[in-house]
Amino acid sequence: MLKNVAAVLLSEVHPFELGVVCEVFGLDRGADGLPVYDFAAVSAEGPTVRTHAGFTISTPYGLDRLAEADLIAVPTGGSYPTRDYPEELLTALRDAVERGARVLSVCTGAFVLGAAGLLDGRRCTTHWRHSQALAARFPLALIDPDVLYVDEGSVITSAGTAAAIDACLHIVRQEHGPEVANHIARRMVVPPHRDGGQAQYIERPLPRTRCDTVGEVLAWMELHLDLDMTVEQLAARAHMSPRTFARRFQQETGTTPYRWLLRQRVLLSQELLETTDETVDAIAGRSGFGNAAGLRHHFLRTLGTTPNAYRRTFRGPVRAA
Repeated sequence: MLKNVAAVLLSEVHPFELGVVCEVFGLDRGADGLPVYDFAAVSAEGPTVRTHAGFTISTPYGLDRLAEADLIAVPTGGSYPTRDYPEELLTALRDAVERGARVLSVCTGAFVLGAAGLLDGRRCTTHWRHSQALAARFPLALIDPDVLYVDEGSVITSAGTAAAIDACLHIVRQEHGPEVANHIARRMVVPPHRDGGQAQYIERPLPRTRCDTVGEVLAWMELHLDLDMTVEQLAARAHMSPRTFARRFQQETGTTPYRWLLRQRVLLSQELLETTDETVDAIAGRSGFGNAAGLRHHFLRTLGTTPNAYRRTFRGPVRAA
């Protein structure tokens, strides 16, 4: 049973994401008959760290506090995708998982888990803006950039900002049941449950890291999203065998050619729904889905909503499609 929770502080930690962890696990709700956790903010870099917002946070707890935690949360921070981390922290995270504790990353906190080797061979996520950087730095990680959070048992990773709430409430729901999680959600005035499979809303274009061998093919694909294309055709364009091309593509983008193409087509359709009055049929043709039925099918599977509902949310009423 989850009783002891620690949140890791590193230089440039983001206050909001840290605050989410503190709100869910650090607030005493015993008067309401809810679980009370032994909670501590633990610094990995001295008793005082500077936040991304410029102010400082001080704590009496050091990394030795992690040895007794059932859950260790690593909130995001400003320089996390590129910086190094204290080896003592990485060892503590590995030891925690080995003894049966769970670790949770929020947004770019996934880079800390990756540096500890905890993402190797595991499905995981981070904020969509950093997914390809995560793939480049930790090529053995199985990254899904389109979801709110991923639960791999001992390792839980979540996307940006509000997805931290979803992941934390998911843990509470697993440990104490839906009634407790729903009560906390009501106190926080947030939806009690957004499934981890619900897609992140992301804007186009999706930033890419430098691709040494498939970059030209990616650029061509992005310009011809309306065309049918196969791995064999793309491999020929890259002057590789289909098997080699698929492997290089996965290594350099963190996903498969099909999933990359599907995501780019959905992103283009989002852009067109937001910025034009074109019908759903016309947008389906331009984005490579063929017809409105095809677009609706993939839009619903990827984003959890319909094209018309998305347009109403992000643009307001327009003429019927």
